[in-house]
Amino acid sequence: MTGIGKNSIQGDIQFADALEKMGAQIEWGDDYVIARRGELNAVDLDFNHIPDAAMTIATTALFAKGTTAIRNVYNWRVKETDRLAAMATELRKVGATVEEGEDFIVITPPTKLIHAAIDTYDDHRMAMCFSLVALSDTPVTINDPKCTSKTFPDYFDKFAQLSR
Repeated sequence: MTGIGKNSIQGDIQFADALEKMGAQIEWGDDYVIARRGELNAVDLDFNHIPDAAMTIATTALFAKGTTAIRNVYNWRVKETDRLAAMATELRKVGATVEEGEDFIVITPPTKLIHAAIDTYDDHRMAMCFSLVALSDTPVTINDPKCTSKTFPDYFDKFAQLSR
């Protein structure tokens, strides 16, 4: 990712911090961040400052060893949909064990992911987060993928290029 680096004041840089804490290999430059795969481990973190990016951590938790807790994300409940409830429902569809609280979600990945049809709730972030499951050896069907058109109209075209 270019245009954002180790000294950035952009809040979403904390997403790369969270990935690094999970075990991803992160290279920090002055105006770039490179993320490489690493053996992922569970985290227990407060995501109040980056609640939207925390949704991607929720699906990343499917590939981590152990139970991940995403805390202080009450505002997920007042977004395009009740994202806490939606995320819990859809994570369970792929086999995760999920505890949903008023302002947190705790995710234990399954031994093996299950192919599922993911409902997006007309929420672009739900579609984009769950598309990451397709990078594993488990296929996933995203119902209503066009919901991404409001923020990233060609998301699935770009995603297909990335996943080749």
